[in-house]
Amino acid sequence: MLQRGAMGPGVTALQEALQVLGFPPGNVDGVFGLGTEAAVLAFQKSAGLLADGIAGPRTLSDLGIVPGESPSPIPGVTVVMVSMMFPHTPIGNIKQNLPVVLHSLVKADITGKPMVLTALATIRAETESFEPIPEGASRYNSSPNGHPFDLYDHRRDLGNTGPPDGLRYRGRGYIQLTGRFNYGKYGARLGMDDELIVQPELACNRDIAADLLVAFLQDRQEAIEEAILYQELSRVRRLVNGGTHGLGRFIDAYHVGDRLLT
Repeated sequence: MLQRGAMGPGVTALQEALQVLGFPPGNVDGVFGLGTEAAVLAFQKSAGLLADGIAGPRTLSDLGIVPGESPSPIPGVTVVMVSMMFPHTPIGNIKQNLPVVLHSLVKADITGKPMVLTALATIRAETESFEPIPEGASRYNSSPNGHPFDLYDHRRDLGNTGPPDGLRYRGRGYIQLTGRFNYGKYGARLGMDDELIVQPELACNRDIAADLLVAFLQDRQEAIEEAILYQELSRVRRLVNGGTHGLGRFIDAYHVGDRLLT
């Protein structure tokens, strides 16, 4: 991890790599100053990386300086740690579901601390029981005198086309995937073709629900990491949920996890 103030041969190697790739850092002197920081930022933006001006494992790897994957915090994500993030959740639910979620994160190579914590905090905000469950009827999705989920039936933003789409494509899973459009899009992403459209209840299958959670976050990864860089957790929640539902639970879980996971 190289950042402003660092000195030594590692910084020299970084400066030389930046120079070769067309991002001149100024003097190649082994001192990580403002010029090197600006060059790192420019390279990160060009490479589609989180632009924080810090040459961590992903940036160094893309520069060709160090091979291999970024260090992952996942070995430190234990049932005990997560139970502290989910203080009202039966520990048995965490024991059953945590390994499935972590497996999906590793499979998708989403193993950096911000995204791992975002995934777990999202589950707490969406389904605090840490189980993939279907959405329940409420005043937000069902009118006082109508059938369950009738307020979703004609939601064009969700791709719904009328009854019974509201009920059929209500929220499900760890992330509460909602709407005909999302069931089709993310079912296809998982290689299921139209299977989720035909059998939407499959979104509550543990393995499928975990893969859906990860795919949904993966689509927003760069924006999520940028928001976390500026400590804008409410923005992270909006990127995932579209609003602030469960924001308090999300922030609490993220901060607890951030404190426990070193």
